[in-house]
Amino acid sequence: MNKKTNISASIVTRDMDKIAEPTGNIYESVAIISKRARQISVAMKEELNGKLAEFASTVDNLEEVFENREQIEISKFYERMPKPTSMAIEEFLDGEIGFRRIEEDEQ
Repeated sequence: MNKKTNISASIVTRDMDKIAEPTGNIYESVAIISKRARQISVAMKEELNGKLAEFASTVDNLEEVFENREQIEISKFYERMPKPTSMAIEEFLDGEIGFRRIEEDEQ
């Protein structure tokens, strides 16, 4: 997964004309961005779950659960990452997302 951690994690005002420009339609652009955001989200969840699975324990010792600092640090890292939607918008505006219209495929 391409990691872009330098993307702002805070709320950003977006120019709707710039978002609509690649497709000519704001609704198409939002649909493309949302599909990409879902892909990023799924990949991030799989990656996080894979890293946290290393810490999975069959023993239910309450002390171990609260003292696993490495697991907590991994979780905090993912919480600080930019949201998938922000990453997808940046990719879209940078022209990194390929898309095609269904009508174009039928002709």
